[in-house]
This record gives sequence, structure tokens and C-alpha cells, in this order.
Amino acid sequence: MNLPAFSIQRPVTTTLAMLALFAFGLLAYQRLPVSDLPNVDFPTIAVFANLPGASPETMAASVATPLEKAFSSIPGVDSMTSSSALGRTNITLQFSLSRNIDAAALDVQSAISSSLRRLPPDLPSPPSFRKINPADSPVLFLVLTSETLPLSQADAYIQTLVAPRLSSLPGVAQVSIYGSQKYAVRIQANPLALTARSLTLEDLRLALQAGNSNRPTGTLNGPAQTFTIKSSGQLPDAAAFRNLIVAYRDAAPIRLEDVATVSDSIENDLSATWFNQDRSLAIAIERQPGSNTVAVVDAINSLLPEIRRQLPGGLHLDLHLDRSEPIRRSIHDVQLTLLLSIALVVLVLFIFLRRLSATLIPCLAIPLSLLGTFAAMHLLGFSLNNLSLMALTLAVGFVVDDAIVVLENIVRHMERGATARQAALRGSREIAFTVVSMTISLVVVFLPVLFMEDLLGRLFKEFALTIGIAVLVSGVVSLTLTPMLCSRFLAAPAALEHPRGLFRFTEALLSALQRTYEHSLRAVLQHPRLTLLATAATIALTATLFSSLPKGFIPSEDLGQISIVTEGAPDASFASMVTHQRRVADIVQANPYVAGFTSSVGAGGPNATANAGRLSLRLIPRHQRPSASQIVNALRPQLARIPGIRAFPQVPPAIRLGGTSSKSPYQ
Repeated sequence: MNLPAFSIQRPVTTTLAMLALFAFGLLAYQRLPVSDLPNVDFPTIAVFANLPGASPETMAASVATPLEKAFSSIPGVDSMTSSSALGRTNITLQFSLSRNIDAAALDVQSAISSSLRRLPPDLPSPPSFRKINPADSPVLFLVLTSETLPLSQADAYIQTLVAPRLSSLPGVAQVSIYGSQKYAVRIQANPLALTARSLTLEDLRLALQAGNSNRPTGTLNGPAQTFTIKSSGQLPDAAAFRNLIVAYRDAAPIRLEDVATVSDSIENDLSATWFNQDRSLAIAIERQPGSNTVAVVDAINSLLPEIRRQLPGGLHLDLHLDRSEPIRRSIHDVQLTLLLSIALVVLVLFIFLRRLSATLIPCLAIPLSLLGTFAAMHLLGFSLNNLSLMALTLAVGFVVDDAIVVLENIVRHMERGATARQAALRGSREIAFTVVSMTISLVVVFLPVLFMEDLLGRLFKEFALTIGIAVLVSGVVSLTLTPMLCSRFLAAPAALEHPRGLFRFTEALLSALQRTYEHSLRAVLQHPRLTLLATAATIALTATLFSSLPKGFIPSEDLGQISIVTEGAPDASFASMVTHQRRVADIVQANPYVAGFTSSVGAGGPNATANAGRLSLRLIPRHQRPSASQIVNALRPQLARIPGIRAFPQVPPAIRLGGTSSKSPYQ
């Protein structure tokens, strides 16, 4: 017994199978993750090493070189990029797409351990690494401001409360603080006072190290109790440091305030961040390569209300940038396009078939094929993204083809006098091989895409498999559900012998189209040479236009965000950079299409050197402004007129191909 005959004779079994397909597909659709594009992130690991005070040349020779030699033996490394600045070295390792990032992290940890003997012994801490791509933009930008509390106290709340909670969420790779204002005591030695008392800077350092320690003191054991001795050896603020005894001269103590100026300050006073011209702290949350942006942002948003309740009254935690918003908007637009295409297909079927029952039967193949595809996507670990939804949009026109072919052959037998059941058995049996061949031929068209390698293969794999699965499911539905429904619900053709109303209008329209096609076909057949000449000219014009069209990897996407990288002179001071950065911020703030922005300058966060700065702009809604590229083109000449600083505005790309950020789209 063939499949169509089995479905016709077992309608309950066929119905239950289709209901199961509908239920599993609906459940899978609700659980599919949402993303802008398929997962095409290269496994990337960033390694950090710090040696305060060391020059970039020293960092490159004594820190970066031993680490690079150790990393070069790790299998699967596609590229390795190293940058050294004052007191810091960053090495970015990018692995092949087939490499598991967790296994790569173990290899990186082993390579760091093996190179420790070749690193400078005075490193304050061993090199560390994170599973992040430094070139990726943060998925979420939070801003912490306060009108009453100093930024050093706000920084303490971030370091102890906000950052640890956010870092523990799945998919979060790193929580960075731009413009960190970590509290520190700053001691400025007086060389004349030290010389007068026969002291050196080394004596001062040793005294500070001995006088500011937190070491275990021990215990006291009694006959009934044991007491732990606590000694507050750490000095909390500048006032406590001032009374620290550095040495004794002539039986008199020399205190720290006698030979140095001690003040309450911050650890890095050459870094600052502003939010709309107000000093603030920016919290940049970066995701791990391969994690879903929307899922990570949803987890963070669910935790933010609890974090806000635990902050003191003077602190305000606001959302600045959310990379999931443009993803959600683009997915919503594609979903509307998919629904619109389904509605248009149903309308076209109704116009041509001119019967409600004949229209509904093939139209049922659309939702069942799509839901069956959702179930397969869930099993394969796919996501709802622009490419997979585009594949489903294209598949809407394919999935009804098989059902229409089966339906028309069944109607042909009914027009010859057969009953609905007889016509369904004969018509489906005759056309079954044709449907199978049509389905397989459509699927085979997309097979070469599956053999594409590297980034392109990963990018279009979901597209090819999604549309192939949809066509396969539609073939099964056309050979099972369509014949069964035709055998029971298909109306007899005699009902259309005297069309009325809409049917009469569509009949006249189709007759006019048929007559037009007959006239055009007759004209083409009467002029074969002219037809061949027109065909050759069309092919030549197509080749010419194809060669002249601009080409690129992926279109620039308007995410509602603009990033600006600024660069001052190599010897520019921090005060000079702040002055020039504020002038850039004034131009940005004057732009009517900018809803808000953050500005950071100085070494720290995304900036490796003190003469670097960065601005992150959030634009107003898309329907109220021109495209982001047009805004960038308008800002570029305005920023170029500022002397002493260079600004490089750009629209963040949808896909980062490398592991290093750049001031331009190409490196």
C-alpha cells in the first residue's frame, strides 16, 4: 500500500499524525532562541597581562614574546594579535570555527602556566584570559550616576555588588567598567625632605609595605575557649597613612606626612567617562562567543530590578544601549513579511482555484510545513534569525506547489465523473512519483551550500537546511494530508458551471490573462530569430549588470547605534585629551538625531593608550531620522574641523570577522 492510499484509508491516523506535527512544531517555535544571524562567532580568547610602569617595548619583549611562543603551539589557532602599551599587554587568539572554546581555554591556561618561568618575576599577578572577542561591541551598556555620592563610592558598589552578580549569569563573558574610579590613597614623595633625613624611595616603599599589611596574627587557647586574634593592620584612608612611622632619626619618629603629601584619590586618575556631559561610570557587558544575545540580555534585565533595589538612594542605574533591541525589531519585521507572504499565497490560490474547499486544502500545507520545520530547527539547535526566517519566507511559495499538483490531478479525475474518494486514490497514486521527484530536486538545489566552509558555510548552513526541511515536510504533507482531505471535503466541479459574483469576476480575469498569453506566445513563435536575439541580449545585459554592481560581504545594518573612536597626539596629556574629547561631545550632543551618548577617554576599558577615546551614540527611533550611515557622513566633516584630535565615526558592523577593533571597516 502506498502512502497516499494509506492516508485515505486511515483518516484518523493521518489526522493524529498531523496534529502531533502541529503540536510539536508550536512547542518548538516557543523555545527557539532569537538572534540576528546564525552563530558565526569564531572561538576567541583574550589574554591580559599587566606590569605597572613598564614601557611598551619592555612589555612586548619580556611579556608578549614568551606568551606568543607558548600560544603558537596550540592547535587550531587561526590568528594571534598582540598589542602592548604602557604597563599592559593584550593578546587575542582566534581559533577555527570547529574548535570548542572550552577546550581551547584549557590549552591557553596550560600555555600560560608553562611560560610563567620566562615572564618577569615582578609581575603583580599571572596573565589572565577571558572567553571574549575584544572587537565585539557590548550587548548591554549600563550607566551609573550620582548627584550626592563621589564616584569612588559608586565604583565600590559596582565592584562588590553589580559586577559579580552580572558576571555569574550564563553567556556573560566579562563586565567592564569604563572610567573606573576605584578608591586609592595617593602618596607624593618630597625628594628634598627625604634627602634631608637620609631616606630613599626604597625606604619609603618598604615602610609602606610593612605598615599596611593584613596578616594572620594567631590564636589564644584557653581551657574552655579558643580566641582568634584580630589586628587591623590595613590603613583605611589617607588620614591613617599620614601618621605612619617611616623611620627613626635621633630617637625621633619620622612620619609619612613629614616626607610626602598624602591624599585620598583614585587608582587611575587618567581615565574618565561621561554620560551626556555628566561624569559617570559605564558598565559594559560582553557576551561569550557563541552565546545568544537576546537570551543574555533577557537574563540581565530580569536581574536589574533586584540590583536597583539594593543600591543606595543616591545612585541611579540606567540603561544606555541594548543590542537586543535592533535584533528584536528586525525579527519582528521578518515575521510580518512571512505572514504577509502567507496571506498573498492564500489569496492567489483562491483567485485561481475559485473554490473555498480547493483553496483550504493546499493552504493547510503551509502552517504544517512551517511548524514541522520549527520542530526540526529546535532539534538541530538552530535559532530564529534573519536568514532562517528568510528561508521560511521563500519556502512559503514552494510548500504549496506539491499540494497544488496533487489537488489538480485529483480534480481532473473528478471532472471525468469519478467520486471524491476514487479521484483521490487514482490521482494521488499517479502523481506520487512526480511529487517525490519535485521535492528531491528542490532540496538538491541547496545541497552545495552545506559544503561551504568557514564563515560563509556557517552563515548559510541554517538557511539551506531550513528551506530544505520545509520542502521535505511539505512533500510528506502533500502525499498524506492533501489526498485524505480531498477524498472527503473536495467540492464537485459542477458547482462552478454558473459562476456568480466574485467567481464571475475572477473567471473573466483569468480568461483575459489566458487570451493575452495566447497572443504573446503566438507572436514569439512567429518570430523565432528575434526571440533568440532578445534572449541573447538579455543574457549579455545580465552579465554586464552583474559585473558592474557593487559587491560586499554583508549589507550595513542600521542598529540605531554609532561608535566614534578618537585619537590624540602620541604625547597628548590627559588634560588635553579631556578638553578635545569634550569638544567632540559638544558636536555630538548638538546633533538632533542623537538620543544619548557615553564618552570615555584615557587608558582603561576599550582604550589601550592614554591618547585614545571612545564615544557610543544611541540614536532616536528609525522613523524619526535618516539612516545611521547618513548621520555618520554628516558628523564626519564636523568632527574633522576640531584641531588636535582625530575622530573616526562608523556604524557597528553586524559581524566582526577579526579579533581586534579598528577605527575603520577594513584593516
